Amino acid sequence: MAVSISKARDYVYGHGTLFERALYSYLFEDGSLERVHQCLLCYKNPDHGWAHRLEHDAACPDSHPLALEFLLRIHNDTGLPVKAVLDGTPQWLEAMREEDGSLKNPSTIRDYPLAPWWQDSGGQTQPDSIVGNLTALGLVTPSLAESTRKWVQANVTLESIHENAWLFMMYHQIDYFLHVQDFPDAESYRVATIGNITACAQDMPEKQYYVLLQFAPKPDSVLAIELPNHLIERSLDYLMEAQQEDGHWNDEHNLPQWFPYTTITVLNALKNYGRL
Repeated sequence: MAVSISKARDYVYGHGTLFERALYSYLFEDGSLERVHQCLLCYKNPDHGWAHRLEHDAACPDSHPLALEFLLRIHNDTGLPVKAVLDGTPQWLEAMREEDGSLKNPSTIRDYPLAPWWQDSGGQTQPDSIVGNLTALGLVTPSLAESTRKWVQANVTLESIHENAWLFMMYHQIDYFLHVQDFPDAESYRVATIGNITACAQDMPEKQYYVLLQFAPKPDSVLAIELPNHLIERSLDYLMEAQQEDGHWNDEHNLPQWFPYTTITVLNALKNYGRL
């Protein structure tokens, strides 16, 4: 079955948030980047943190790390420029740290809808993905770099990377070790990260194929270059046939709130690899 861009567009415009609709327009309809930024800034608080269900799993209006982490993932997944909306955000993040370098969440985060898988931790506490991506954007502060380096050294080992069995969770290591250079034996961690992603991708179920393309959204992505080509091609072939009748692609947990964003990232990868 050929991909129907019109059905995908109708699905995103019918079910997506204002931001997701603006992102679709920017990526596929020559839409305005300024408008995407205007939509994003609705999720930014006066303290320069992010909230308001930008990331669908947490609805708390008070600034919390998960919303910032997702904003940076949008940049990675789609290439959307986000540096212009991040003024003051690294400084906000500096104030959201525990002594060990982990991240704090507002006391109000459980007062609003919060996905059950975040209830125990009360939101995102791991700093590695966020700080790795701020490093890539040239926005990390020395204090954040140092505290996160110490946190990673205390919490991430080569063994723990090799033992990971869920492809999605490797975004933490991708975002950190592919961007941070001043980490002890950084190359060993980078090799271990790519090795684990390769191993997970070899055995991943079809419902996770889109995740690999979020990690490698275009042919010149670091992971697209490093991974065996047949894994990328297998994912592309599957996703060319996986569009649902109403135009969307499923996320791996079959959660409707994530269908518009998943659809955008799948279409973006198919376009970048010349499949559309």
